[in-house]
Amino acid sequence: MLMINETHDVNLTSWVESANQQSDFPIQNLPFAIFKRKGQNEAFRGGVAIGDQVLDLAVLANGNIFSGGVQVALEAASQTSLNALMDLGAETNSALRLALSKALRSDSELQSALEPALIDQQDIEFGMPCVIGDYTDFYTSIYHATAIGKLFRPDNPLLPNYKWIPIGYHGRSSTIGISGQAFPRPVGQTKAPDATEPSFGPCKRLDYELEMGLFVGKSTELGELIKIENAEQHLFGVCIFNDWSARDIQAWEYQPLGPFLAKSFASTISPWIVTMEALAPYRSSFTRPDSDPQPLPHLNSEQNSQSGGLDINLSCFIETQAMRDNNQPMSQLSQSNFKYSYWTPAQLITHHASNGCAMRAGDLLGSGTQSGPTAEEAGSLIELSKGGKSPIALTNGEQRVFLEDGDSIIMRASCSKTGAARIGFGEVVSTVLPANLS
Repeated sequence: MLMINETHDVNLTSWVESANQQSDFPIQNLPFAIFKRKGQNEAFRGGVAIGDQVLDLAVLANGNIFSGGVQVALEAASQTSLNALMDLGAETNSALRLALSKALRSDSELQSALEPALIDQQDIEFGMPCVIGDYTDFYTSIYHATAIGKLFRPDNPLLPNYKWIPIGYHGRSSTIGISGQAFPRPVGQTKAPDATEPSFGPCKRLDYELEMGLFVGKSTELGELIKIENAEQHLFGVCIFNDWSARDIQAWEYQPLGPFLAKSFASTISPWIVTMEALAPYRSSFTRPDSDPQPLPHLNSEQNSQSGGLDINLSCFIETQAMRDNNQPMSQLSQSNFKYSYWTPAQLITHHASNGCAMRAGDLLGSGTQSGPTAEEAGSLIELSKGGKSPIALTNGEQRVFLEDGDSIIMRASCSKTGAARIGFGEVVSTVLPANLS
């Protein structure tokens, strides 16, 4: 597990002045993305956020400012995806983070060398941060799992395996898009409770899911196990993740094999990946109620119990078409925290690889909907509207039970605590378009 070091020093400032002014991206953060300049016929490449600027890592690599493992990491980050950088592993990526931190500090002698590599974030567009070969979605919020279970199985809301293993399913990586994704309302087969047979048409109960995405770092070979003590050596970083759901399609298809077309039409990630090392000051303890079973030995360690969780504040907003047309502010739907997760990131990847499954750099692990213990902390509309029975009042007077065409969902995440610099993840935005019926 990556621990606190000099890069997290709350007193550090940068010669990039915007990084010192209540930014999501102070010098203590330094998240990665893939970008290019708007309107330019140029290749996508890796960049690091600092204040309202992006540091072009390809420019740094070509400038031969650094050497050794840092130069190797910069060359990997100069590619059109971050897969190669992720696969270099935690030690090399930590060395790159330290080098960039020193170069961007207020007293750095490298300021003049790095200034030509800065581009205003308003002048860039993002690409997918990596090639996502495989995507697995977990179900780590016991509050969400219980609420959904009560809707689908009132007599048995939480299945007995939930407290013993991280529940997950393999999703569809081909429909994962970057923030700004707009997608048509899914069409599928549903069955109304009073109908004698199913029908085919546009989804009527479209929902979002407020999640975090975990990117796999160093790859493993087929048959290679990941020990929980070393699990985070195989995790590169974290993004915000909106895993869209068609609840009516899901209700009809999910038994006996689980989610399929209800979950494979679209998922949206934020462009910036905050590294596991950047999150070191925001670790939280992992505990279970005494009445719950404790994790089996391969999913348990003293380190994981002490600091396996992540204290990440999450918030979700809606912007309807009427809000845009009338220049009205978006409406907040809920807020929650990743620390409520019933399983830690280390436990997720340890479990995933426990049967010998090969993990590849750039693979994505979805956390599952991150709902908290109170109604205001629900991470989906199906929970907020009590299964569609209680409409939600928006700030402009509109109501929602599920999403309508033209609705945009905006999710944000940040970390803050006394004695540490606040860092943010930016945001993920995505919009529902009318169904494609042609």
